[in-house]
Amino acid sequence: MSKNVGTIDRIIRIVAAVAAVAAYLNGSITGALWLGLAGVFTVIWVATSATAVCPLYTALGIDTRGE
Repeated sequence: MSKNVGTIDRIIRIVAAVAAVAAYLNGSITGALWLGLAGVFTVIWVATSATAVCPLYTALGIDTRGE
């Protein structure tokens, strides 16, 4: 897969992941469903930021790299 996630997009995803972890540690996220959803999204955000590849972007034909 070719890279399709730009630098600003990657930064936003990392900030969102950090915010989700902070919300969990803060006690703002409670309940199994919300904890599970936050965990799944956090893993997705970190993985797509680390690899610069988003499968959803590929399916939709989106590229935020700006090249």
